[in-house]
Amino acid sequence: MTDSRIPTVRLGGGGPEVGVQGLGCMGMSFAYGPTDTDASRATLERALELGVTLYDTADTYGAGENERFLSPFFKAHRDEVVVATKFALSIPPDDPTRRIIRNDAPYIRAAVEASLTRLDLDVIDLYYMHRRDVNVPIEETVGVMADLVREGKVKHLGLSEVTGAELRAARTVHPIAAVQSEWSLFSRDIEAGVVPAARELGVALVPYSPLGRGFLTGSFANADQDLTDDDFRRQQPRFTGDNAAANAALLTPVRTIAEARGATLGQIALAWVQQRAQVHGLPVIPIPGTRKPARVAENTEATGIVLTEDELSTLEPIADKVAGDRYADMTPTSAGRE
Repeated sequence: MTDSRIPTVRLGGGGPEVGVQGLGCMGMSFAYGPTDTDASRATLERALELGVTLYDTADTYGAGENERFLSPFFKAHRDEVVVATKFALSIPPDDPTRRIIRNDAPYIRAAVEASLTRLDLDVIDLYYMHRRDVNVPIEETVGVMADLVREGKVKHLGLSEVTGAELRAARTVHPIAAVQSEWSLFSRDIEAGVVPAARELGVALVPYSPLGRGFLTGSFANADQDLTDDDFRRQQPRFTGDNAAANAALLTPVRTIAEARGATLGQIALAWVQQRAQVHGLPVIPIPGTRKPARVAENTEATGIVLTEDELSTLEPIADKVAGDRYADMTPTSAGRE
């Protein structure tokens, strides 16, 4: 295990300098089965030791519980960390399993105040629109977000799962520091429109699920058989039934490269994502999620792996062969609208 700190890169739009790999914190209190509070707290501390400074959460993760869980860590290391959270997925009081997308001004203003309270912070470093409500002009939504910057409640703005055209429209209103979308060996939809727009506008890409929600690490092969009933990956088409079997077979070249290098599957998958920065010419800061200190050390070591042209060519065909969509309903995503 190495204790060397990872390199840094600056987010777009005059954003902050962060480690070239961030940490997705959703699974520490939501979505991925049973949680371990002590291990998660140790993981946060270990990540910071290794130079991970961008920590990602959202108000909808555990109906605010994830923000509350992270608050003590953020307060203890306020000058060392960049706090990213999101709004837009409203939870109806009568049905906590549902999510309603809202981008209207009253909702945004209520959401930011609620997040500031749960996080117990005076300002949010990076505030994302989590999903796009197509019934509200994106210029209007970003206009409200820009007001939050002027009011000192938010420092920098981000967008999640938008199209290239939506990013361009948003940028006419206010600088955008980052776009967050799924990007991995299994998910490359954003390369058609979002990535070129981000490069053109000087916006950083923050790939979520760069490890294919753990599938690319080989940690599970079929969600129905291998994961607990409360794990939301059991609801995702790629990880169940015939799709899971077909997609597990696609890991063979990843495994071959990993074995030749003495690396793990996850490290090769992460190295591929990290290398998108050089391939596409823009800042790329993936945010793999984990609840284990040893795993965060393993993940950061991937920042030092540079895949050869032959290795990249071997991995290139994988995404086109993936069976199943990322979500059962793709309409709220950029891939569903691009």
